[in-house]
Amino acid sequence: MTKEKKSTDARNASFDAWKKSYEEGMAKCSIGTERTTLSGKRSNPLYTPLDLQDFDYGERLGQPGQYPYARGVHSTMYHGRLWTMRQFSGFGTAEDTNRRYKYLLSHGQTGLSVAFHLPTLMGIDSDHPLALGEIGKCGVAIDSLADMEVLFDGIPLDRITTSMTINAPAAVLWAMYIAVAEKQKVSPRAISGTIQNDILKEYIAQKTFIFPPAPSMKLIVDTFEYGTHEVPRWNTISISGYHIREAGSTAVQELAFTLRDGIEYVEWALERGLEVDAFAPRLSYFFNSHNDFFEEIAKFRAARRIWADVMRNRFGAKDHRSWLLRFHTQTSGVALMAQQPYNNVVRVALQALAAVLGGTQSLHTNSLDETYALPSEEAVTIALRTQQIIAHESGVVNTIDPLGGAYFVEKLTEEVETEARDYIRKIDDMGGMVKAIEMGFPQREIIDSAYAYQKAVEKKEKIIVGVNAFTSEHDEIPLLNIDDSAARQHLNRLQDVRRTRNAARVKALLSDLKKAAEDEVNLMPVILDCVKSYATLGEIIGTLKDVYGEYEEPITF
Repeated sequence: MTKEKKSTDARNASFDAWKKSYEEGMAKCSIGTERTTLSGKRSNPLYTPLDLQDFDYGERLGQPGQYPYARGVHSTMYHGRLWTMRQFSGFGTAEDTNRRYKYLLSHGQTGLSVAFHLPTLMGIDSDHPLALGEIGKCGVAIDSLADMEVLFDGIPLDRITTSMTINAPAAVLWAMYIAVAEKQKVSPRAISGTIQNDILKEYIAQKTFIFPPAPSMKLIVDTFEYGTHEVPRWNTISISGYHIREAGSTAVQELAFTLRDGIEYVEWALERGLEVDAFAPRLSYFFNSHNDFFEEIAKFRAARRIWADVMRNRFGAKDHRSWLLRFHTQTSGVALMAQQPYNNVVRVALQALAAVLGGTQSLHTNSLDETYALPSEEAVTIALRTQQIIAHESGVVNTIDPLGGAYFVEKLTEEVETEARDYIRKIDDMGGMVKAIEMGFPQREIIDSAYAYQKAVEKKEKIIVGVNAFTSEHDEIPLLNIDDSAARQHLNRLQDVRRTRNAARVKALLSDLKKAAEDEVNLMPVILDCVKSYATLGEIIGTLKDVYGEYEEPITF
C-alpha cells in the first residue's frame, strides 16, 4: 500500500469517526441541523480534503498576480499598496460637499467618490418641476460646469482619484470633470478615476435610466473609445453588481448578472470596431459586500477567475491587464437596520473585512445612520476609521490571501463559480443581456430571491439582530439635516449661469449635439464643448431625448 493511499484511508476513517460522533451529539440538540448561507446555499458542518479531491492548485488557485487570479490581481496585493479608502459622499450644495471632501481627505481618506442627487441621476436640472423637494437631499446637486468647479475647488485632480456614481448621464458628468481638470491646468491624460456608466444594471435593478438600451449602449461605447485615446488613465465603466444585490439578488445572481453585463459591454465595443486590448484594461467592477462573511469572499474570488477566463478564452485578449478583474466594494446598504443602529458598526466592519480578505482594490464603508439620513460627520468618521483599523491593526494584510487553500473557502468558491457560469450560459442562450432584460429574466430572478429571503426573515429562519430577535427600545442618534437654504443657494447659482453665459453659443452647440446624435458619431467631443459653454445637464440630456427618446420599462411579474 502506498503512502498516499494510507494517508487517504486514514483521512476517511478519521472523518467517518467524527461524523458518527457529530450525529450522536446533534441528536441530543433541540436546534435544527440545516445551515445555509445568506443566499440559501446549504453549508456542510465540516469541510475536509475530501471536498476538494479533484482540486488542482495551479489551475484553480495559483499565485497572486497570476492567472486565474483567484488569489488577487497583483503579486504584492496589500503588501505593495493598501486598497483605496473611498467614502461615497455628497449632499446639499457643491460647497457643502467640497467641505466634506476636504474633511475626509484630512482624516486619511485616499480617494473621492461622488454621490449625486436624484435629479442629476435622472438628467434633469434642479429648477425642473420634478426636482422640487429633491435638491441636495440624496446627494450633491450638479447642474452645470459651475457646480463642478465648486465641488472640486482646492482639490488637485492630478493627485487624487475620483469615482462618480452616475449612469444614464455619465458622459456629461465625466465631461464636466475633464473640463474642471483643464481649468486646473491638468491634462485629461493625467487624471484618473472611474465613472460608473453601467446602464444595464439600471434596467435590471436601480431604475435610473433615461434612454432605451441601444442608444444608451452607444453612449457607453463612445466613452470607451474617447477614454482610450484621450483619457487613458480613466476607468470608463464600473460594472456594478452592488445595486443588483441591494434589489434582493443572491450572491450568485449578483456575480452572474454583473459579469454577463460586462460581457455585453465588451461585445458592443468589439462591434464598434475597438480592439479588445485597447479598452479592456480600463474596465472595472463594483460589488456589494453583504453579511455572509465567507459567501462574499468566495464571490470575489470566483469573480476574478471567471473574468480572466472570459477575457482570455472567449474574447481572445492577449494583454494580461485585460484579464484582471479590478473592483471597488461597498458594504451593504440594505443590511443596515434602523433598529439598534449602533449594531450597524459591527455589520459594516465584518462586511469590510470580507471585502479585504476577498482582495478588493477600493472600499467604501457605510455609516451607521444611513437608514435614517445621509451620513453625519461623526458617523462617516467611524466608517472611515473602520477601514483604517482593519488595515493597520487587524493583521489581515500581513499575508496575501490568508484564506486561500481553506477547504470551506475553496469549495464554496467552486460552487459559486459553477452556479454563476450556469446563469451566464442561460443568458447567452437568450441572445445576450439586453435581450434577457427585455424578456424580464434577471428582474424576475431577483424578485423571487428577494421574496424568499423576506419570508425566511419573517419566519425567523434568518435572524436579524435587533429586528426579529434580541429587540429593544430605539436608540436616538444625531442626524444630518439638509435644510431648504441649500436648495435656494444652489438655484441662485443656476440662475446666474443661465444669465451670464453666451446663450447664442449654447444654442448653437446644442444644435451641433443633436446633429451628431442623429449622425451616430462619437458624442464625447461635442458634449465636452457643450459643457464648457455652461450648457446645463438638463439641456444636454433634453437634446439627446429629442433624438433617442425615453425608455419605458415593461411590466414584470
